[in-house]
Amino acid sequence: MTVASTAWLGPRVLRNFFLLYGSSLFSGLAWGMVLPTIPVLAVSFDISMGAAAQTVTAWATGRFCGTPVSGIMLDRVGPRVMMVGGAAVTGVAAIAAFLSPAFSGLLIALFVIGAADAIWAMGREVTGIDLTAQNQRGRVMSGFHGVHHSGVTLGPLVGGFLTVAAGFRTVFLAAALVSALATLCGLVVDRPAGSGAAPRTPTRTASGGFGPRHWVGRIVALYREVEPSLQSTYAVLVVATGASLMFRLTLQSMLPLYAGAYLGFTPVQVGALFSISGLVVFFMIVPAGFVLDKVGRKWATVPSTVIPAVIFMIIPLAGTFLQLAVLLSVLGIANGLSLGCLATSTYDVAPQHVRGRLQAMRRTLADLFGLGAPLAGGMLANAFYPGVPFLALTPILWLSALLLAFVAKETLER
Repeated sequence: MTVASTAWLGPRVLRNFFLLYGSSLFSGLAWGMVLPTIPVLAVSFDISMGAAAQTVTAWATGRFCGTPVSGIMLDRVGPRVMMVGGAAVTGVAAIAAFLSPAFSGLLIALFVIGAADAIWAMGREVTGIDLTAQNQRGRVMSGFHGVHHSGVTLGPLVGGFLTVAAGFRTVFLAAALVSALATLCGLVVDRPAGSGAAPRTPTRTASGGFGPRHWVGRIVALYREVEPSLQSTYAVLVVATGASLMFRLTLQSMLPLYAGAYLGFTPVQVGALFSISGLVVFFMIVPAGFVLDKVGRKWATVPSTVIPAVIFMIIPLAGTFLQLAVLLSVLGIANGLSLGCLATSTYDVAPQHVRGRLQAMRRTLADLFGLGAPLAGGMLANAFYPGVPFLALTPILWLSALLLAFVAKETLER
């Protein structure tokens, strides 16, 4: 029997998945704890609300730069090196943020954290994929993304308490600690059979060094590796990933400003809003995996894009903690359905020998859409108020939902 066919049997496999899920939780906590510090950073460093929100931009820019590196590393050195190295670098960068006397130094540290997180995430995903069969991918990816998202949304509650009790710098020290735990998980997890570097298969690329024509040629060559009948589906997945990233980054950067700076909520209350959403996401892990593996990938991708489009139109009308808590709970359902659905669909259409590079290319191209979300949101928040960025994003979410519904194909093999 293959590794995939025995993926759900035996204490050794269960131990490996326990370690992978633990690493996912710790990584999510490390970043989530930083979010409620955004309004405090504005006061501590004497900068505007929009400038403080660029902590999310720094992290997202790091993710953007680390994503193509992660694809190359996966196809050359394998996932375990990426898991250990990514988590370890995150811990070191968090200590640098703790020690930084200037806001610019904080931004540099968050950039490094974002890049390391991208490398770690790819290593974790592929380690799990190598332990499972195709019709189990949805449940595995749902579990990974669900536990990670739960960490991201539990982190603000922890970070809010730490910020109130001991100042925002303590948050980065705590992030370094949980990153060390994630590093330990990566060190002791087993290496799945056949999970090393993928066999090198040459792809046709344009000559010309490192200029734009060269990189466009590489992108086109990778795109052509996808089966022709699924190329439009892959393109839609890229667009949908960009819209999803914009949605998440806007929520992470603008909700603290809207609820904290505009409505006057405390860091603990802001953290509680994220944690309420995260609790709903946690309970969606099993249903989302069932939908992905038994019903269809599109039954998760389309609703998880439509619901945020509706909720983002309503958030600027909310003025109380209860109203925002209800809206964040509904967003938790959408986030739960989205758990790994785009990554799972991409693994469905990506050939084995270039799966790392195709995943990395999807995320890198999507980052070109998503990177500007906190920056544009900060500008809109400064020009108007922090509720406007939510409204500005809704047309993009609706477009993504329509493409997923009517252009992308169902990739679940019955």
